[in-house]
Amino acid sequence: MPGKSPIFPGPRTARGIVLAVLLSNADQAGAEPLRGRVTLAAIVRALKRKYHWPIETTSFPSNAADGRATWATVYSLPAHVIDKALDARGRDWLRSSLGDQAAR
Repeated sequence: MPGKSPIFPGPRTARGIVLAVLLSNADQAGAEPLRGRVTLAAIVRALKRKYHWPIETTSFPSNAADGRATWATVYSLPAHVIDKALDARGRDWLRSSLGDQAAR
C-alpha cells in the first residue's frame, strides 16, 4: 500500500515469525500451517493488508511428493525494503523475534 509505512507485528506471534524470516532473508522451506489453524498464505495476506509490508509473491508449477502437479509459492521482500526496515527499528525487532543470530 503506497503511502503507508510498514508496521511491525508482535515479535513472538505467527505474523512476527513469518516477517522475521522475510527480513532475515532466510529460506523457509515446507512451511506447514501453524498449529493447524492458519496457513502461511493467510499470514502473508495479513502482513500485506493490515501491516502494509510490500511482500512479493511468485508462484510456479511444481510436483508434490506423490507425483501430482501442484503450485509452489515463494514470498519475499525487496532488498531495499529489508535495508530500510533494518535501518529503522528492524534490527532490534528482529533480535527480539529470532535472537541475536538473526540480525545482520
